Amino acid sequence: MKYKRILLKLSGESLMGNKGFGIDQQRLMEYAAEIKNAYDAGCQVAIVIGGGNIFRGIQAEKGGMDRVHGDYMGMLATVINSMAIQSALEGLGVQTRLQSAIKMEQICEPFIRRKAVRHLEKGRVVIFGAGTGNPYFTTDSAAALRAIEIEANVILKGTRVDGIYTADPEKDPSATKYSSISYDECYNKGLEVMDLTAFTLCKENNLPIIVFDMNKKGNLQNLLNGEKVGTIVEA
Repeated sequence: MKYKRILLKLSGESLMGNKGFGIDQQRLMEYAAEIKNAYDAGCQVAIVIGGGNIFRGIQAEKGGMDRVHGDYMGMLATVINSMAIQSALEGLGVQTRLQSAIKMEQICEPFIRRKAVRHLEKGRVVIFGAGTGNPYFTTDSAAALRAIEIEANVILKGTRVDGIYTADPEKDPSATKYSSISYDECYNKGLEVMDLTAFTLCKENNLPIIVFDMNKKGNLQNLLNGEKVGTIVEA
């Protein structure tokens, strides 16, 4: 296996499937099955998921809501998604732990780095909810931060496209895909892989990012087996 410990970043929107809002149960179970395959192969898996399928703080700010208030609401949305992933995984027999950056003792542990690492070593999937616990930071930033803290080998960003392109492939049919690209090249070309805070954290800590299509069955396992899947961003 190419990577022993991974941080899988999923967008909240991906859980919507074909719905316009909320969680598509079929998509949720598809993701859980993919994660279980990685878990069964002996990979240590940590997960960060966004909350955009339920609530987005930035969009609320545009509607006149206080940004800080909106961001905290968005953090709570990520906990709902995290609980959904946790339930789906445990239904498949996968041991999990949910840690939150905001204390919610009745439903999850507080985030403690050493505890998270110990859970991974014991073969549990660790899900990090509530972002960083701070407003003005995205779940991309949370993913980068947690990946560095647990010393993950790589961030795997599961999206609906199969990598990084010269332009948006959904809008520009002539866009071509990169198999690999450097941090500097990504920045200079204005390619939006992650938000700038998250991207800078990864670059400064030499943490590779792989963008891949999470919706294609078997992609996660193929990636872990060392096959060229998606686009890798590294120094």
